[in-house]
Amino acid sequence: MTYLTLAQANTIIEATFAKGAELGLNPLCVVVVDVGGHTVSAQRQDGSPFMRIEIARGKAFGAIGFGAGSRKLNQAALDRPHFVGAYVALTGGNAVPVPGGVLIKGQDGEIIGAVGVSGDTSDNDELVAKTGIEAAGFVGDGG
Repeated sequence: MTYLTLAQANTIIEATFAKGAELGLNPLCVVVVDVGGHTVSAQRQDGSPFMRIEIARGKAFGAIGFGAGSRKLNQAALDRPHFVGAYVALTGGNAVPVPGGVLIKGQDGEIIGAVGVSGDTSDNDELVAKTGIEAAGFVGDGG
């Protein structure tokens, strides 16, 4: 089993911020969680609203708990709102079912964690999360 290290999580965050700057995105928050949903690393850029870090964590937590990127969880919310409502309730309100939560997979496809990004549009949040994951040598799955 592959484990996500602090150095790898910080590489993901640094590359995510760099891609956000390159694209001229709003200030971002990035949270990296391990396969158990525990925060490995989290950072909030200057100027980012204070709740964005919780939203980013909710995207990552929701993805890892659901076993799919939060784009898939978002689609499930549209298709089966009662199910996703129950899922969010079962997480104690910690899951945020919108794009921007991306699974981190090893080259063998094994899920080893997730990244949540919040601050810009959900599509941009997902895009920069995937860039960060790839910079650390992993595969990103947004759902």
